[in-house]
Amino acid sequence: MSQEFKDMHMLMGMLDSIDVGVVVLDRNFDILVWNHFMSSHSGMRGEHVVKKNIFDLFPELPDKWLKNKAKSVHMLRNRAFTTWEQRPYLFKFKNYRPITGAAEYMYQNITFFPVASMDGKVHQIGMIIYDVTDMAVNKIELEAANDELAMLSRTDRLTLLNNRGHWEECLVNEFMRVKRTKQATSLIMFDIDHFKNVNDTYGHQAGDEVIRRTSATLRRTIRKTDIAGRYGGEEFCVILVDTNAENSLKLAERLRKAIERMTVKHDTHEIKFTISIGISELSEKTADHAAWLEESDKALYFCKENGRNQSKIFSPDMDNAAGEQASETPSTTEAPSPEEPAK
Repeated sequence: MSQEFKDMHMLMGMLDSIDVGVVVLDRNFDILVWNHFMSSHSGMRGEHVVKKNIFDLFPELPDKWLKNKAKSVHMLRNRAFTTWEQRPYLFKFKNYRPITGAAEYMYQNITFFPVASMDGKVHQIGMIIYDVTDMAVNKIELEAANDELAMLSRTDRLTLLNNRGHWEECLVNEFMRVKRTKQATSLIMFDIDHFKNVNDTYGHQAGDEVIRRTSATLRRTIRKTDIAGRYGGEEFCVILVDTNAENSLKLAERLRKAIERMTVKHDTHEIKFTISIGISELSEKTADHAAWLEESDKALYFCKENGRNQSKIFSPDMDNAAGEQASETPSTTEAPSPEEPAK
């Protein structure tokens, strides 16, 4: 037995014993080397795949991508790499690890390298396939946990809306964006009329249920692009992106009427309630985000002082217009107590 044959036999033994995939392809993408790792995970033994075209055996392979990788290795005579974050896998091998059972397929890092012949020319390329499923799953789970923590840090637990801190950050960003783009954007602020009566009559758990139902109705009413938050207690704010005051009033009225029709059941009680809504469209005269918020708050206060259960767009003369009607079709009666039917 020649030394060259012994060396080749020893090399193949090493390739079969290592826990990585080793594949060698010629320029036609016919398989020249296929080690035990590849046989085990593909279900195809080496003697059944050698001298066969890899794209015929694995038609799901990204042929254009793989051919471009091979071309760069042949031309540059240098290594190339790809990670699971760029492409989760090249070979669609089932994940066999019980610890990382959440992953259906094996995540893979791959190294491509030139294989030089005796004449020094590169006629083949090699691929080393690393199983990085454990590392990938751990990173994915960590990122998911961090995303969840980030979401919890900006979410109000009771309403599942943005909490005040995060919502105010969104308000600042939206103010700056609108100042730059000059697009119509409005802000609405509303609260629950006579909410203290609900807490005093039925208890704070009933009050919490009223707040939850209000926020759920709000989420159903607004668009996905709108930004809603719980500002505090029974008070809510919504940034209506790319929406002028008139269209914001239409949305506000839909919300107000939906709340007015709603009944919240708690224990043996049926609770009816209403909301009042202030609206402010951002204008060039608005100094900053705080002034924008103050305008919608003034419109809300105007509604409260003029009968509640209504919507009103902010106007500069509002401070001295206490007797002015608060909306086109406002209710002029005082909102009823929780158990008293609306008149």
